[in-house]
Amino acid sequence: MFRFEEPAYLYLLILLPLLAIFYYYSNYRKRKAIKRFGDPTLMAQLMIGVSKYRPYVKFWLIWVAIGLFAVLLARPQFGSKLESEKRKGVEAIIALDISNSMLAQDVKPSRLEKAKMIVSRLVSKMDNDKIGMVVFAGDAFTQLPITTDYASAQMFLTSINPSLISKQGTAIGQAISLATHSFTNQEGVGRCIILITDGENHEPGVEEAISEATRKGIKVNVLGVGLPDGAPIPIQGTNDYRRDKNGNVIVTRLDVGMCESIAKEGKGIYVRVDNTDDAQRAISKEINNMSKKDVESKVYTDYDEQFESIAWMILLLLVVETLIMERRNPYLKSINLFSKKNDYV
Repeated sequence: MFRFEEPAYLYLLILLPLLAIFYYYSNYRKRKAIKRFGDPTLMAQLMIGVSKYRPYVKFWLIWVAIGLFAVLLARPQFGSKLESEKRKGVEAIIALDISNSMLAQDVKPSRLEKAKMIVSRLVSKMDNDKIGMVVFAGDAFTQLPITTDYASAQMFLTSINPSLISKQGTAIGQAISLATHSFTNQEGVGRCIILITDGENHEPGVEEAISEATRKGIKVNVLGVGLPDGAPIPIQGTNDYRRDKNGNVIVTRLDVGMCESIAKEGKGIYVRVDNTDDAQRAISKEINNMSKKDVESKVYTDYDEQFESIAWMILLLLVVETLIMERRNPYLKSINLFSKKNDYV
């Protein structure tokens, strides 16, 4: 990305066409004045030391240098500097269930909105840790690659809703597997997956995914969202609820046993999410208790200034302009006369 830090200075470029007009007008006046003294061809023969083209070259060199100086004052910046920083922290991947059952309102304002509030508070309390997000329903995909950019994490979080995935279901195994492969390759860093789900109607493959994660030293923590008694699933934009093929209202219930089993096999903790902030405090405490190692982060710092290259160009133009004399070089002239004399001889 290219930008100017002080773009107001670019208005100085307006002077360039004015300078060109003034220069050509001055030359016009000069030629007109010479005509008053006599024939221009004869006057040119009398001024054999005056170069016709060198003043033009010198002017355009200065003209370009002035333009570049205006650009220099505007502080051109290209891209941004990517730097590595070492911070003590952990890596955490949020695996968030966004299936339709997460719209149930047994936890206020809804299971999904409550889960997003927990994640938002969790991210806001992070310092030097890396965070990533995977969302899942019948499929799973990476919503946010692992990063220390907490502002982006908050931004992506607000856009999460069930419409992101059309295929319904609860592909917990796929989500855990995708999260497992979303961590960095850095050694010795504490890692965990925070699975947030109601656990209902989960698909096969969960045990295999958990085994792969634990083999890599990744803990699987589970936040079970909802109440065991369950609640109906509202249809967004209406006052009705989802129904089965027989017309009965579907009631979705938190599968406590499944959530506890995943946490136990994943060597993590299980916390039930209710209408309090206990779940958020419990998972924050768990992350803080993890071993924090030096985490290498690629961060974008200020834009990279380009003034040095432009300054060198300006200096080169001024040096060349100084070396060019408006009059013909007398040394070259003497060589030329000597050459003619030899020819004469």
